[in-house]
Amino acid sequence: MKKMTLLLLLLLTIVASGELFAIAQQDDDVRGAFMTTRPKPNAAPKPTPKVRHRAPRTATSPSVVMVDTGVTTSGTTHTGPRMGLGLTLFMRDSTGLAMRTDPSREFHRGDHLRVLLETNADGYLYVFNTTDNGPPVMIYPDPELDEAGNYIQAHVPFEIPSSAASEERLRWFTFDQKAGAEKLYFVFTRDPISGIPIEDDLVTFCRSDSSKCPWRPPAAIWVAMQKDLSETVKSAKQGRTAGAETPAEHQGVSRGIGLNSEDPEPSLIMLSASTSRSILIAPLDLVHK
Repeated sequence: MKKMTLLLLLLLTIVASGELFAIAQQDDDVRGAFMTTRPKPNAAPKPTPKVRHRAPRTATSPSVVMVDTGVTTSGTTHTGPRMGLGLTLFMRDSTGLAMRTDPSREFHRGDHLRVLLETNADGYLYVFNTTDNGPPVMIYPDPELDEAGNYIQAHVPFEIPSSAASEERLRWFTFDQKAGAEKLYFVFTRDPISGIPIEDDLVTFCRSDSSKCPWRPPAAIWVAMQKDLSETVKSAKQGRTAGAETPAEHQGVSRGIGLNSEDPEPSLIMLSASTSRSILIAPLDLVHK
């Protein structure tokens, strides 16, 4: 009996070791796929653009092939790297500085939170929030942030909310007194999502009736997004969850300069499992007690 017990423990140890190795290998694969799309440190720098999040105007309108009253993007094929999103959470400390924090920690009333985001391709970002699995609200784009724009450039970091906002209330997300299970849905697409107002359309919508803002997605759009959410998304958590925002990150946000491969990795990287996907929906759970 003792020999069988020892043998069973040995087998369990081998299985556990294999699972840990597989997790570590997936983390390396995800980080590698994301970080290798960053430019090398000695690459020729791009001209510093004006920091804004409205899409560049071209002679032709962008192809709207995203979610539209229940139609998903699973049949749309795109070339290029798998869609990836990196994020780092910052909390405001007692002196007002932004300090890295672990996304899995507990948050409490009065805590101030900011998200530093980075994508591996140009595209459009939408962020939705639910509390205790309640109805979703769109917290980005926002008519009071970035001119209601949500266009982002590959590896050019940006903050939600922005530390450069004109008012203190717009610089942080603040946890209220109502505890609950908070969930953020980061929706990254190559093209705008039909049926969701952005830029001037969102500004006009909110000005016409402020009680309807933040904007709430119709049931058909949200159901379609939930279907896309079922698609496989791989993630990797980086060990560094402490320390202040680095000069490179601050410069990237304030001047629109892309990060290079030697700059800090995001705390959490989420990557689509398929190269053909044109939409990435990545959920993030926040514990609010």
